[in-house]
Amino acid sequence: MKRSELESFIMETYNAGADYPWLKYPNYEVFRHCNNRKWFALIMDVPKNKLGLQGEEVLEVVNFKCDPILIGTLREEPGFFPAYHMSKDSWITVALDGSVSDDKIKMLLDTSYEATASKTHKKMLTIQVCRAKL
Repeated sequence: MKRSELESFIMETYNAGADYPWLKYPNYEVFRHCNNRKWFALIMDVPKNKLGLQGEEVLEVVNFKCDPILIGTLREEPGFFPAYHMSKDSWITVALDGSVSDDKIKMLLDTSYEATASKTHKKMLTIQVCRAKL
């Protein structure tokens, strides 16, 4: 998935707009929940050598909040890195260069969105899931 596709998907699916909090990094986009302002995705362009790769070319990436057990597994796969400038225990960095499938990126985005939702929102999601099973 390319950056522009991810941006569009986030805005359409989660009704969230982009926030650009750093003047020094105008291409760094934060996507937040409307109600609690917590981040669920951070899209950046990072030099490859900052991710442990060869070269100084820029790589577009996204950070997602993720289950620590899943992080350990994902970091064994191509396109996944320890979180850049976030807690490496609960966030993961994902390359937006086609090395990670769109489905996996969407799954991680949904996981991150739910993990950062307010408690009221999480309760409503649980109720909706329970009702759907009835």
